Parts: sequence; C-alpha cells; structure tokens
Amino acid sequence: MMKESDPIRKNYDELISATEIPDEVDSPNGGNLKRDFKQRHVTMLTLASAIGTGLIIGSGTALKRGGTVSIFLAYIFTGSLLLVVIYSLAEMASFLPMQKGFSGYCTKYVDPAIGFAAGWNYFLKYAVVLSANLTAAGLVIEYWRDDLNIGIWISILYVLVIASNYLSVRFYGELEYWLAAAKLLVLAIIFIVCIVITSGGAPNHETIGFRFWRETPFLPYLVKGSTGKFLGWWACVIQSLFGFIGSEMVGIVFGEAPNPRETIPKSSRQVIFRIAFIYILGVFLLGLAVSPQNPLLVKAGGTNANASPFVIAIKSSGIEILPSFINACLLIFIASSANTDLYICSRQLYGLAQDGAAPRIFLKLNKYGVPFIGCLFAAIFGSLAYLNEKDTASEVFGYITSTVSIFGVINWIYILVAYIGYYRAIVEQHVPRDDIPFRMWWQPYSTYVALFLISIVTIFNGYSAFIHKFNYKLFITSYVGIVANVVLIIGYKIWHKTSFVKPSEVDLINP
Repeated sequence: MMKESDPIRKNYDELISATEIPDEVDSPNGGNLKRDFKQRHVTMLTLASAIGTGLIIGSGTALKRGGTVSIFLAYIFTGSLLLVVIYSLAEMASFLPMQKGFSGYCTKYVDPAIGFAAGWNYFLKYAVVLSANLTAAGLVIEYWRDDLNIGIWISILYVLVIASNYLSVRFYGELEYWLAAAKLLVLAIIFIVCIVITSGGAPNHETIGFRFWRETPFLPYLVKGSTGKFLGWWACVIQSLFGFIGSEMVGIVFGEAPNPRETIPKSSRQVIFRIAFIYILGVFLLGLAVSPQNPLLVKAGGTNANASPFVIAIKSSGIEILPSFINACLLIFIASSANTDLYICSRQLYGLAQDGAAPRIFLKLNKYGVPFIGCLFAAIFGSLAYLNEKDTASEVFGYITSTVSIFGVINWIYILVAYIGYYRAIVEQHVPRDDIPFRMWWQPYSTYVALFLISIVTIFNGYSAFIHKFNYKLFITSYVGIVANVVLIIGYKIWHKTSFVKPSEVDLINP
C-alpha cells in the first residue's frame, strides 16, 4: 500500500475532499462548458433518455420472431448487461468527472487510439441516427396527412432541433425533462391499457390471462425444432440490444451535471428502475396482451403507430380511439430522440477536440457555453433525411441506418474496456475502494463477463445472413461497423505511434 506521504496519495486525498467540481470547466481555447443541468434534469434523463421507438415499435419484431417467453428472457439478459455498462461508466464518471464523454476515459485509461475510435464511432452513430429520426417524424405525421410532402415535416423538426441545441444546456435540460416526463406518462397509460385488455376489460370482453405464454412461449425462427427456437430467442436478444442502445448517453450528460460526485451516483441508481419497470415490465405486459402470431403483428411494418405491437393489441381488443393518440405520442418520442442526437454529437466533437482527435474549431463555444460549431457540423448529417423523398435513395439510406446500428453495440464494448483500464489503474496506485463515490458490484468480474457476452452478441448479430442463402447485403450492414472500428484503431496507432497506457502512469488527479 502507499504511504500517506506519497504525492499521488496526498493529491488524491485533496481531490476527494472537494465537495464540488467547478461550474465551468476551462477548454483549451479559453471557453467554458457550464454545469447548468439541474439534479432533476439528470435524474429524468437517466430514467428516460433511451426510451424511444425501439420499445414501442421494435419490440414487435422480437415478439413475432421469438414468442412471449423468449422476448421476456431476452430483455432480462440484455438489461443485465446494460446495468453493468452504465454502472461501470458511472463509477468512472463519479471518480473523475470529465467533459469528454466515455471516449475520454478510453484515451486516459487504455490507449489514445481506442479513444479516437470510440469518439468517432459514437459521433457517427448519432449523426446518422439524427437523420433517421427526422425521417421517422415525417412518417408519423403522414399517418394523418399523407397528401403533403414528407420534406415539410422533416424541415420543421430540423430547424427546431438546431435551435434547441444552440441555446443554454439548461434550456435543453428543461425541454428534455418535460419530454421525458411525457414519455413516462405515455408508457404508464399503455401499460395500464395492456393490463385492462388481458384482464377482459376491453370492449371485446375477452379475458386473455397467460394464454399466449402457454400457447406461444418459444417460436422457431428461420429453421424448425429446438435450433429454431434458440434462434428465435437470439433474434429477441439482438432486437432488445438495439432497443436498449442510447442508454449510455447519460455519460455525456454527466459532463455538464452539477456537483457530479453526488449527482452521478444518485442518478445512476435509477437505471435499474428503468430496466426493470420500463423495458422488462413493458415486454411482459406486451406478451400478455397480444399474440406473437397475430396477423396484424406478422404483417406490421413502417414507423407509425400501425407498426406498434401495443397498438395492435389495442386494435385487436376493439378499442378504437387510442391508435391516433399513441401515434401523436410517438412524435414526442422521436422529437426527443432527434434533439438528443444533436446534443450528443456536439459534445462528442468537443471531447474529441479536447483530446486532439478532432479539429480545434469544435472547441469554440457560443455565449451560452454551447459548442455551436460542433452542433452545426453534426446538423449537416441531418440533411440525409431528405434522401427518403426518392425511393431509390431511400433504399440506400436504409442500408446506412442499418449499418450504424452495430456502432451502438460497439459503444458498450468501449465503455467496458475503459473500465478495465480504470480498474487496473486504481488497483496499481492503491486507491482505496471505500473512497470511490460510486461502486459497481462484483468488479472487475462483472465487467469481464459482460464484455465477453456483448462481444459474442456483436460477432453473431448477423447470423441470419448465413442461413438458407448467403445474404451479402445483410452481412455487410452487420459487420462493416466492426471493420471500420478496427481500421480507425490501427490507422491511428500507426499514424501517431501510440502505445497502451500503463496503469502506474495514469493521472488519477486531473481529468
């Protein structure tokens, strides 16, 4: 163990004795990012940041492929992995808060090449998803006005999102706070309706109970027999993983959270509530209310409410008014996601510029302390949404968005790799675990297990490309993200001749 006179130990004691991090953090160009989020903003963003169409619409794909029990078990499995990822990130962020996002932790604890790849991987994922969400908003509005060009609705949301992100982070936090509250309210209504439906309180007065759990617990997918049922469960795992993606964005929010050593632990503990009572409870109730073999579910496709398994359950029960209501609610989900996409992109570019992995111009801040150059640069990617006005371009755009989905899973891998580097550093430098503000359970073993399982999911996420007939398009969209990240890491290491950071040399004092 270190002696009390040791400089590292002395400086660390001074570090943890501070009750607050400064409200403004100097950037290399003299600007300041402001810690203007309020505690309630961070708490609500932690609870509802990743709730979107992945649960409301995407869960239907998993249900019809795997069955009621398969989707339930898949969400428990994936939720457990997410818990390790978020808690690992929270431990790093509460111990040494920084403005660079989790890619900064990769640079600090592992290798600058890993940080470079992680940062650009994260940016590109959300830059392209921004355009997807803008398109989705237009498609939702077409539910009522299919006589108008989708480009009109894309343009309106486009302008609103840019304007929202140009203003103070306090404004962004307040807006997202109420949008998140609305999302939670909508989910509560949907869940209550599902309970009413399965209990026989709908207009058709049919009591369902656990019938679908008994009749269709595990469905075969792609092939017959036990292998097909396993592939059905695996399809649910893949779909649930992509449904959970975005939860790690709280790591970006932490960079502008007030008094992070208190705020981060308090907010991070809410994650287990979101996983258990929003996602897992949500798919449990879904499995009660609608059959995975429902003809409407089997034929479902698109982005509007007609594709939602919850809406299909409501329609099948004879309730007429709620589909339009839920479609309006989907617009809230999508607008919130688009707003968050641009926020993440601008802060990620700022963090990359701080690490020297992006041009320094992205360090420039406006009078509200917002990295507006990064915001405008990221907004350019939103123009990809206009490709969807033509059928041929829309097909190409579909391949692009499918490709970046895997980037979200790789983000989780980077977080866990960074945590391993962090853990090795605090052990090597004898930092007392009792002095760390937030501690993840059973570390580092839980991280190793989660890293192994997420890596397996990443490697085999494109399994369906090899079954029956080789599908080269599906193969490319499933694995090009892995290749791209390997190229980014190797290219940066060769160009800058970086080396892995030694645990004994990590600076545990300065962000």
